[in-house]
Amino acid sequence: MRLLYFSRDYTTHDHRFLTALSKTEHQVYYLRLERSDYVLEDRPLPPEIEIVQWKGGQAPTSLKDGSRLWQGLKAVIRKVKPDILQAGPVQRSAFLATLTGFHPLITMSWGYDLLKDAEINRWWRWVTRYTLEHSDLLIGDCDTIRKLAVSYGMRQDRIVTFPWGVDIQHFSPASKKNEADEAFTLLSTRGWEPIYGVEVIARAFVQVAQEHPDLRLVMLGNGSQAGLLRQIFTRGGVDDRVYFPGQVTQDDLPRYYRKSDLYLSASHSDGTSISLLEAMACGKPVLVADIPGNQEWVTPGVNGWLFPDGNEVALAQTIQLALQDRARLLEMGNAARELAEKRANWKENFQQMLNAYKIFLG
Repeated sequence: MRLLYFSRDYTTHDHRFLTALSKTEHQVYYLRLERSDYVLEDRPLPPEIEIVQWKGGQAPTSLKDGSRLWQGLKAVIRKVKPDILQAGPVQRSAFLATLTGFHPLITMSWGYDLLKDAEINRWWRWVTRYTLEHSDLLIGDCDTIRKLAVSYGMRQDRIVTFPWGVDIQHFSPASKKNEADEAFTLLSTRGWEPIYGVEVIARAFVQVAQEHPDLRLVMLGNGSQAGLLRQIFTRGGVDDRVYFPGQVTQDDLPRYYRKSDLYLSASHSDGTSISLLEAMACGKPVLVADIPGNQEWVTPGVNGWLFPDGNEVALAQTIQLALQDRARLLEMGNAARELAEKRANWKENFQQMLNAYKIFLG
């Protein structure tokens, strides 16, 4: 089979999907819609993946580029002659793909496209509905995405749902806890952008840290809210207990999960959060916003806690609860790991995408 994989940019998720596809018998071509101003993923693609050079993929795009990119995509399709075109997110790569009239078209939702972008305005809603109605299949990562797709006109029998999952061998629990470290460490791995609610975490941490001198916070990543975050910590007098390792590699990431006591996420929008699954696979209890995507994974008091989205006071109170309930954290972490092994095994879940191709290959 000749597969044309058409994505918005080159991200960690693209690297993972394309690396897995490179190990199959399929001939895979990678097409990139745009290039962000900053690097999202620096690992090279396997040599088995053929990178298609075309009119796009060199800079951020806008609506005014639509006609040029449409013509370019048609030229790529004529050259590659794919058996299947897989494109996402919905309103960008997939929409452009529908305009070429190519079939079979598999649209892949990236979560934010249906959770947020679809509601930007009337035009984006129309694009969402048009794309889904002209797609032969939709791949989504959670039941929340499936329900949204149906509300935009996608047929139930044309939706394949599976959590993308994580490498549960790479993301695994520590062999033993470092008993010498008495600090209670919270971990945040999300980008420092408004959508991820990191300022909610910062303000909640200030509230709790003023009463608990042994509390620490590790904030991986970076982003546009760096100044705001540092201001919150400085004014709260806790900046000496917050650590900013910056961006870390996939090889180093499990170490940060293992050294933490509790994973935090205040993201306002998620399908199945990969970082949530990584934390659970590393045997960590989680404390996350009660958005629908998280509700599919977190059972309060069993493998973690939920707090009302955007409510820093409730988040602070639940951190206090976790501090008081330290004796149960290992048990909750074990439950998190068990769930990850059962439902979030990347190697097993990826097979469902290969099975989706068979629908069209006969």
